[in-house]
Amino acid sequence: MSINSSNLYSTTGIRLPKDACVVIVRTMWNAETIDKLEAGCIKVLTANMVHHKTIKVPGAFEISFAIKKYWEQHKYKEDKPQAFIALGCVLRGDTPHFEYVCQAVTDGVLQLNLQIPVPTIFGVLTVDNQQQIDERMGGKHGHKGEEAAAAAIQMIGLVESFK
Repeated sequence: MSINSSNLYSTTGIRLPKDACVVIVRTMWNAETIDKLEAGCIKVLTANMVHHKTIKVPGAFEISFAIKKYWEQHKYKEDKPQAFIALGCVLRGDTPHFEYVCQAVTDGVLQLNLQIPVPTIFGVLTVDNQQQIDERMGGKHGHKGEEAAAAAIQMIGLVESFK
């Protein structure tokens, strides 16, 4: 049985809380790529009337810290987010740095999902070359920014369904 991937990212019929908010935490590194990822997120969030805020961090390694710190500062405020989206792009180079950064950001997002009560969506590209980036910006692998926003909306809806 094959699954239609377009249905995996559908937001139709999802009930969101009033004034739902998503915080996008994006890297400044690889800005051209991240700008496109962020634009895809914002397109989907806006279409679903979800408020959003963007925070910029230097690189992928710093994403988890920023999310945890933002949550700690806003968890009791009216503008607390119902989800976070981590956006970055780690491009393989000639040193093992790629593996270290990819593992650290993956582990960081995993820990956030276990420690804070709102989901963190993994929107970090880990790629070997520009072609793979292009394939994930509307190419044969879809638009990963749009998919990350749809996943955030789906997870907010899931959490709401538990209430």
